[in-house]
Amino acid sequence: MPMPTEQIVRRKLSTEVYERLRAMITSGQVRPGDQMPSERELMERFGVGRPAIREAMQALEKSGLLAIQHGERARVTEPTPRSLFGQLDDAAQIMLSTSPGALGHLKEARIFFERGIARRAAETATPADVAALGELIEAQRRALGEADAFIAADMRFHVRIAAIPGNPIFEAMAEAMLGWLKEYHTEMLIWTGKERFTLAEHERILEAIAARDAEAAERAMVEHLERSAALYVHQGVEAVSAPSTRTTA
Repeated sequence: MPMPTEQIVRRKLSTEVYERLRAMITSGQVRPGDQMPSERELMERFGVGRPAIREAMQALEKSGLLAIQHGERARVTEPTPRSLFGQLDDAAQIMLSTSPGALGHLKEARIFFERGIARRAAETATPADVAALGELIEAQRRALGEADAFIAADMRFHVRIAAIPGNPIFEAMAEAMLGWLKEYHTEMLIWTGKERFTLAEHERILEAIAARDAEAAERAMVEHLERSAALYVHQGVEAVSAPSTRTTA
């Protein structure tokens, strides 16, 4: 039988350099906070030109593994959940703007995620957590009629709840999803007075968390997010009413 063909694909020099530099980082040869060798040292080490080194370093920066500042050597970064999700920002925005169903899927994913977070927060919240959430609600109250400030306080409230369980991935994920959704938030809540619904719903969520009532916290969060989901729409698309099976304050 004839042997199957297995073509060897030649890779770009910058790709080879990228793989070698990445291996230096993942193996611990250089650690977070360390400076990378200079461009000249890397050129001599790998026998390649400056363009291949720079292209590889830029790819590592986009991957969140290096920090590059003009006039200084690249430095190995400390990976964090926030930096990990931050790398998805551009791709997420492209997906949301080009895929018709992506915004709906993201809103559904947010409800699925935050209902669990609300339960966990009710189980683990400290008096300091409860006080911090209360302060954020008061900040929202002071921002009534000011769309940007009100929405910013709204986002901080949800991210703060995600921070309560002490898992940094929860907090980073909440922050990322809210950031991706923000572009699609209409000011409909300001125009129609729905900001007061939001305040009342946030208060019910906080009351349930303070009472350590996980079921009530989850229920209040789902009702809040299902109503407010209609406020996130593509430009030029009129927001629809919240599901009639849900009640609001």
